[in-house]
Amino acid sequence: MDEANNDTSGLDLPANISLLGNSNPNERKPTAVVNGQVITGTDVDQRVALVVAANKGKISEEEMQRLRAQVLRNLIDETLEIQAAKAQEIEVSAAQVDETYKRVAQQNFGQSPAALDAHLESIGSSPASLKRQILGEMAWQQLLRRNVSPFVNVSSEEVNEMLARLNASRGTEEYRLGEIYMAATPTTQAQVEANMRKIIEQLRSGGSFVAYARQFSEASTAAVGGDLGFVRLETLPAELAAAAREMQPGQVIGPIANSGGYSILYLIDKKAILSADPRDATLSLKQISLNFPKGTSKADATKRLETFTQQVQAIKGCGDAEASAAKIGADIVSNDNIRVRALPEQLQQIMLNLQIGQSTPPFGSVEEGVRVLMLCGRDDPQTGDAPSFDQVMSQLENERIDKRAQRYLRDLRNDAYIVYN
Repeated sequence: MDEANNDTSGLDLPANISLLGNSNPNERKPTAVVNGQVITGTDVDQRVALVVAANKGKISEEEMQRLRAQVLRNLIDETLEIQAAKAQEIEVSAAQVDETYKRVAQQNFGQSPAALDAHLESIGSSPASLKRQILGEMAWQQLLRRNVSPFVNVSSEEVNEMLARLNASRGTEEYRLGEIYMAATPTTQAQVEANMRKIIEQLRSGGSFVAYARQFSEASTAAVGGDLGFVRLETLPAELAAAAREMQPGQVIGPIANSGGYSILYLIDKKAILSADPRDATLSLKQISLNFPKGTSKADATKRLETFTQQVQAIKGCGDAEASAAKIGADIVSNDNIRVRALPEQLQQIMLNLQIGQSTPPFGSVEEGVRVLMLCGRDDPQTGDAPSFDQVMSQLENERIDKRAQRYLRDLRNDAYIVYN
């Protein structure tokens, strides 16, 4: 008998194999035809550009090859999802896509659609590429709502049991987590784990978690940048719960092996369950800004900043802010209903320690201008709010829909006719 077969995949593979033909997949051109629909090299280039821009261009040659391969896989899945929706006569109109594109421009970039168009083209991507991604996400969600959601059932007993456990956990912590999930089989787990380690490296080098989650995560939360919202550790798989318990806000860890694949976790925030959290206080603020003329020297900027700081400290409360800002040549904007936890982490504790009428230290830069935030009002949280019956039911339903969606996509891949060029 030949050399022993040590294969544990269940495929009965020999210990040593001889490859016939080209064994280097990187020599293939990154294009494919999916059930007759072409994915071009330009499609891959433009989608890759979104990730490169999110990483501020800091991607190595080796990482770029892996990134292109992963983007191609994502485009194939996206194509399968759009095709499956069309086969079910689910149509997403151009107007719906444009409306979402406009919202993305305003929420994520602070720009108008026209400005986002120009930005995408400047980084080597295109509006069409981002709109196709939006189309894929919307088509897939509509398909799941028609073919999966109606068949997911959560009983009242399950919801009441979770609410009881939630009340029993009052005062313990819940975690707002971001997740990038990639499915793996016994034959692909080594490659998937290696890919996840590369993503971790990019994230720790300053890459955007939201951008990577949107492009690479295979969970339904990819459309919202991987954000799971606030969850209790008991509701997570044991492997993820154990990892999250040791994390601090802002930390990214992984890859973590769990049922069916690997996950990368990002701890966005954590708070006590059903307990008042000072960071849930709602603030009324005045933002006072000072811009420096182009070409201002460091010495002049330092002098103007000292003067600005003294003048702001002399303002006699929020009622005096508008007139005082005009005298010192500063701009002022009012912001109401701002939650403390929505502010940058460096400002949160500062704001909690301020009294009405007091201001933060100046922050910013010569190039972008400096500003202070003046506290004009604060409504402190009284008690932590328990989720409603409907909210808990929705959470349980979404978890089950997500698992079925992964199986649905796996079946689409298995039935697809894909030709690589």
